[in-house]
Amino acid sequence: MLSHFDNISNSKPIYTQVLPNNQQDMPISQTLSDNLNTLHSIFLNCNDVIYREFILDSFKCPALLVFISDLSNITLINEEIMPSLMNIKETPSDNQAASNVTVIEAAKNYFIKFADINEISTIGEAIDGILNGNTVFLVEGNIKALKLKTTGFKDRNITEPTIEKLVRGPKEGFTENIYTSISLIRRKIKSSELKFEEYILGRSTQTKIDICYLHGIADEGIINEVKKRIERIDVDSILESGYVEELIEDTPFSLFPQIQHTERPDKAAAAILEGRIAILIDGTPFVLIVPATLIQFFQSSDDYYERYPAAAAIRLIRYIFIMIALLLPALYVAVISYHKEMIPTHLLISIVGAAHGVPFPIFLEALIMEITFEALREAGIRLPGPANQTVGIVGVLVIGDASVKAGIISPTMVVIIAVTAISSFGIPSYDMGYAVRILRFMMLVLGSFLGLYGILLGILVLLIHLCSLRSFNIDFLSPIAPLNLKDFKDTLVRFPWWAMGERPSFTSPHNRRRQKHNLKPNPPSKFDNDRKGN
Repeated sequence: MLSHFDNISNSKPIYTQVLPNNQQDMPISQTLSDNLNTLHSIFLNCNDVIYREFILDSFKCPALLVFISDLSNITLINEEIMPSLMNIKETPSDNQAASNVTVIEAAKNYFIKFADINEISTIGEAIDGILNGNTVFLVEGNIKALKLKTTGFKDRNITEPTIEKLVRGPKEGFTENIYTSISLIRRKIKSSELKFEEYILGRSTQTKIDICYLHGIADEGIINEVKKRIERIDVDSILESGYVEELIEDTPFSLFPQIQHTERPDKAAAAILEGRIAILIDGTPFVLIVPATLIQFFQSSDDYYERYPAAAAIRLIRYIFIMIALLLPALYVAVISYHKEMIPTHLLISIVGAAHGVPFPIFLEALIMEITFEALREAGIRLPGPANQTVGIVGVLVIGDASVKAGIISPTMVVIIAVTAISSFGIPSYDMGYAVRILRFMMLVLGSFLGLYGILLGILVLLIHLCSLRSFNIDFLSPIAPLNLKDFKDTLVRFPWWAMGERPSFTSPHNRRRQKHNLKPNPPSKFDNDRKGN
């Protein structure tokens, strides 16, 4: 475990564009025409790249603005930058030191009233700036240029999350613009200890990635591990958070996700306040949260916004849903095939009578229904909004009813699959839902061949696998295995807020206290009120 942030590497894998003949390392020339020819050769057949040549009156020398029309704010360039550049004078002030400044220095320090402006000295820096929506200002006789932040492409407005919907809570979600996402977290956590460290990944996409954590609360060893895994990424493109997730997770072949993702700023802020680390990727509204434990994927933000008696009850019911979604079809097939003595006689007669005339074995019957439902679910996701509702209604009512009437599927099996499907929608995490859906097929196969013994064997293997998983050196089953009763206040049920005074020990071992003691409400009794009245 590291003892101080100075021990953490600060190197960042920043890739410039790979240009012919290593032009990315070429210094900016004093001759403007040479720079212009170099840029023309690099941006050959790029009609959206604008070259705005003009003469600086006071210096009597040519100058050049280069930007991409679809990525830059044209109004800002025309109304703010161009008038400022045209007013540059040879002597900005009467000060002798000021009279010896170059055109670039005069523009930067005296005339361009711009917040984000930087000097650059290589062609590679100029190319990176232009491709990120900035404007590059070059002048004849200067070996440096200015990069002005003029990003102005269209981005999506802040809207309600489409997947993680809540009954009670904030109605805002992350957007594809990483700067907007950063601002949403800053609005939640107004602390100078909230740190954002930027990386650039992808040789071609040059995707911005920020890791976000609370200094003094997040464990330094985990921060160091996150940085190390991000720094070793060397790919051509990063287009979505899934790219990064697969490149930094601990066990890539496991069905279970070891990194949580969210589109809710409040959920990301809550994780950061617990000592976890958020990874923001430009171009996607999904933020990664590490380290992740199994319990996290079964928790919803609603659990923390509703009063704790209701939240605790709903969370327990949710665990029942998860067990039903995983085991119900397998249990039904196993009991009907091998353990009929476990079913009451009248119920067994009813089930056998309903299945009379069905031409398929019960395992094949369950498999057909499961595959049919998965096909309907995937079709509903891919189709447009109005159409997916139609597919759901047709699938549930028409296909199910027609299959029963045709004698292909028994009514009991339709009920079992329907209850399983409804229960699977109770899993808050969509990627954990994928794992449960795949494991349900495995349990179905084990139950059909080995009965309840096969299901127990599958559960045993599943538990062994879960115990072996880790997420950024944190046990995936924490705090259940290894057992830590102090962290159970937000595990199977949620305790009231006044009882959860400490952060989880596995994410913030050195700064656990997050609120003062004795916050339990203590209203005055009726006797005290009567005595005060007298």
